[in-house]
Amino acid sequence: MPEAYIVDAVRSPVGRRGGGFAELHPADLAAHSIRTIVGRNDFDPGAVEDVVFGCIDAIGSQAGDIARTAALAAGLPESVPGVTVDRQCGSSQQAVHFAAQAVLSGTSDLVVAGGVQNMSRFPILSSFTAGEKYGSTDPWTGSEGWFDRYGAQEISQFRSAEQIASDYGLERTAMEEFAFRSHQRALAAQREGRFAAEIAPLRDIEHDEGPRADTSLEKMATLKTLTPGGRLTAAVSSQISDASAAVLIASEQAVREHGFTPRARIHHMSVLGSDPVNLLTAPLPATARALSKTGLGVEDIDLFEVNEAFASVVLAWLQHTGADPDKTNVNGGAIALGHPLGASGARIMITLLHELERTGGRYGLQTMCEGGGMANVTIIERLG
Repeated sequence: MPEAYIVDAVRSPVGRRGGGFAELHPADLAAHSIRTIVGRNDFDPGAVEDVVFGCIDAIGSQAGDIARTAALAAGLPESVPGVTVDRQCGSSQQAVHFAAQAVLSGTSDLVVAGGVQNMSRFPILSSFTAGEKYGSTDPWTGSEGWFDRYGAQEISQFRSAEQIASDYGLERTAMEEFAFRSHQRALAAQREGRFAAEIAPLRDIEHDEGPRADTSLEKMATLKTLTPGGRLTAAVSSQISDASAAVLIASEQAVREHGFTPRARIHHMSVLGSDPVNLLTAPLPATARALSKTGLGVEDIDLFEVNEAFASVVLAWLQHTGADPDKTNVNGGAIALGHPLGASGARIMITLLHELERTGGRYGLQTMCEGGGMANVTIIERLG
């Protein structure tokens, strides 16, 4: 069978909202990861057959097919095309899937996949509010088909995160303890240099800006809830962030032709839809299906990465799957490191790959909740 190999994987630091990358053009932020991954591997950049990048809220300087703009800004030949993917928070994970599928199908041999998001410039739901000029604030208003199927229900990630907390009996204190642990794990990873190999410094910034050494459970307990009478606060939610990430995907032929040494192979990739109203629940059934399709159990997976959109999502996933918390988000997650929407899927994969290499693990599984009630699952196998 053909294989899709991960040859290299690199990312920018994750900038905090209003931080070091706030004024950086998104194309230049994306170009940094593309330029780095191409530049540190010895091959003709013209051999790249496509650049597939995730990005959502594609308005303003994130519009106009930013994958193509970023490829050109990175100095790739004009012959290299680019395409931008929007599967909401899973956009760059899906970008890797598309790149791997192109390689597995034999239609491409070498693809750069990844994602970018500058949330300092374009806050979440910017594309929704941009539609106000045209009489709509969201994608569902005015759709007869949607209304006939789902009615006039509120579509909100906050509502879903609260519903998950209620359904799984997750108290505020448990979520705050999880969030605190995320920061502590991220800070420990920074101290021990675990992120050094995966981060390409940019503008004199060498480390992720999100982890908070000054946070505490006592401080978290003082925060107001996101909704009246709710359990969630900003402390147990992912951070608004700016970043880019890139993964070089190659076929067996490209590996031979360019003398690459693959670091991992794509063992499994899938995506599953679930309830679009309670829209953060899809990672639970998606993980179960992925494991069933591969014949693997949770005990066969050495490391898990589950995007920390909210603490309730990961805690519910742990309950549902029975996965080991000590193997999940071991270097912290989006609560501490940040969630640059269009780049997060690739960022997670890059961190997962490097941690597998550091620990000698074989299989790593990643998943994340996505707008519309979807979840991608990728299982990678470390080589070497």
